[in-house]
Amino acid sequence: MRAAVAEHGAVLVRGLGLHDAAEVAAVFQRLVPSGLMPDREAFATRQRYSDGVYSSVKWPANQPMCMHHELSYALEFPGVMLFACLEAPSAGGVTGVADARAVLDALPADLVQRFEREGWLLTRSYNEDIGASYEEAFGVADRAAVESYCQAHAIEFEWQPDGELRTRQRRPAVVRHPVTGQRCWFNQIAFLNEWTIAPEVREYLVDVYGPDGLPFNTRFGNGEPIGEDIVALLNEVYEVHTLRTPWAAGDLMLVDNVRMAHSREAYDGPREVLVGMAEPRCVFDLATHPQDGAQ
Repeated sequence: MRAAVAEHGAVLVRGLGLHDAAEVAAVFQRLVPSGLMPDREAFATRQRYSDGVYSSVKWPANQPMCMHHELSYALEFPGVMLFACLEAPSAGGVTGVADARAVLDALPADLVQRFEREGWLLTRSYNEDIGASYEEAFGVADRAAVESYCQAHAIEFEWQPDGELRTRQRRPAVVRHPVTGQRCWFNQIAFLNEWTIAPEVREYLVDVYGPDGLPFNTRFGNGEPIGEDIVALLNEVYEVHTLRTPWAAGDLMLVDNVRMAHSREAYDGPREVLVGMAEPRCVFDLATHPQDGAQ
């Protein structure tokens, strides 16, 4: 299976008949004997089943999650993603994949060059109403521990008068694959941008929290806004290169998190997909252009 992932970027295995979280955890451990990673800096909450085994993020079923590379905004991200389906939805809910090399080649050269030169900036505003709180995201509760985490992970932070936290982190948009050395489009520029949020939801959030208080947003590395047209272009290119196979209960999927982006379609009915992350990598070790990481 690992050889198939190395060759193709992702592999779906059908017929294992996985029934519960304990079976999934055992299979995950066999596939990544180095161990599973804890979830840190998630943009939405997950249920924890056991060490390193989580639910997919709590995201509205009627809202798609567009293409992204898991934790590509973190200093340390998983090189491998593991998914297991315990219950397939009645419609939709596919975890699509897209080859980051092909996406990179299909994007306008001048846009790639700018992002490669500047990187991209993620801004986050943590609150108790939407998304993960900073306690959930960082796994610590007191301010001193949060500040220590941010300082150790190249994240700028600012406490607001109401006690909430805002952060900024600049990351590479293009990296080299750790094994093949091939350049890959690697980020969450489109997914976490304000223009990917459903218009009515975005309007509500801006009205309640203000334009600078959105739970997350992305910018060019120099801090300039990313236009709606650029976000639309990124999502269009992803769509052209997306491969989809509907889930069946018991399925297992392994994904090379550098080579392949993944997404989640909107769906109907119950859906239970468990997630594991493994083989941590430091994003600045793979960057194709020098980044200071603390813009």
